[in-house]
Amino acid sequence: MVSAPVFVPGPYVTDLLAQPDALLAATAAMAEPGSALSSLAGLQQRRKFQRVVLTGMGSSWHALYPLHLALTGAGQDSYWIETSELLLAFDPLRRSDTLVVVSQSGESAEIVALLRRADAFGHVVGITNNSRSTLGQAAGTVLPLCAGNEATVSCKTYVATLAVLHGLAAALVGSDLRDAVADLRALVPPMQRYLADLEEHVAALASWVSGVRAVFVTGRGVSLATAGTGGLILKEATRQPAEGMSCAAFRHGPLEMVNDQVLVLVCAGDARTAALHRQLGADIVRAGGRVAFLSAHQASAPAFELPKVAPALLPLVEILPVQMLSLAIAARDGREAGRFERATKITTAA
Repeated sequence: MVSAPVFVPGPYVTDLLAQPDALLAATAAMAEPGSALSSLAGLQQRRKFQRVVLTGMGSSWHALYPLHLALTGAGQDSYWIETSELLLAFDPLRRSDTLVVVSQSGESAEIVALLRRADAFGHVVGITNNSRSTLGQAAGTVLPLCAGNEATVSCKTYVATLAVLHGLAAALVGSDLRDAVADLRALVPPMQRYLADLEEHVAALASWVSGVRAVFVTGRGVSLATAGTGGLILKEATRQPAEGMSCAAFRHGPLEMVNDQVLVLVCAGDARTAALHRQLGADIVRAGGRVAFLSAHQASAPAFELPKVAPALLPLVEILPVQMLSLAIAARDGREAGRFERATKITTAA
């Protein structure tokens, strides 16, 4: 029997609990009459952007993947490129391009360097939590996150980013922005209910993290945003090895390192890939590893159970169990989750 971990609260926990409020604030800004988002929808209708380039770093970059899928699914020419690579390897830029830049601070080193070339693009859309930042000042259209100050690991800014990008997808593909906002607001009550049990979730996950020395977060489709961000925040918040990747990619190498110290989180996603994910889970268990399914239907434990949402909105709720796991691992190790020792909130070195 694994005893409950000693829970160490801190600013990261405060920010986690503020995520529903951040989601509400982001949707309120999106829904305002004459908002930048509604104006952008009109601009798209008039100009029909020839090519959209999506860029960011860290969780900001991962959050862009569902938008990339939405755009390509609608026939839009879309490129999803990490900013550091965009600076080095994506030439020539075109004046007909629309550049969508996501940076919570608006001051990351790579973002600042890219914006020195902003005149190479036809239009720059900036998604940031700081409208006075370099990004906020350089963008032709600014979509504010309105998440408030965030102490350490990205959580409420990440949720707000996903929400704003969901609205941006509606604007760019011609869907009803009001419906997108309504769907996002409907997530607030289940998110509040889940987070109300935060301490219970952390205690319940003690047995899941006991002896675990490496975590993989896996998924497909829009859940790749969760996989990428999940692996990143687990490293940041716990200082333990963690990685995010597609479920398919896990078979291309990482499966070989599975043992009883490896925990694999599988974002169940939609019904189309359910059989593939069950087989992956079975193969991991057969190899001696541990598997947890994040799902609204067949979750491995209550802490991994998701509210029922539309597939496009899955990343907004899938990240919650990953956050709980970060708290449980930190508690197991007697640490305060999310306290930076080497990293800084704004990365200023490229």
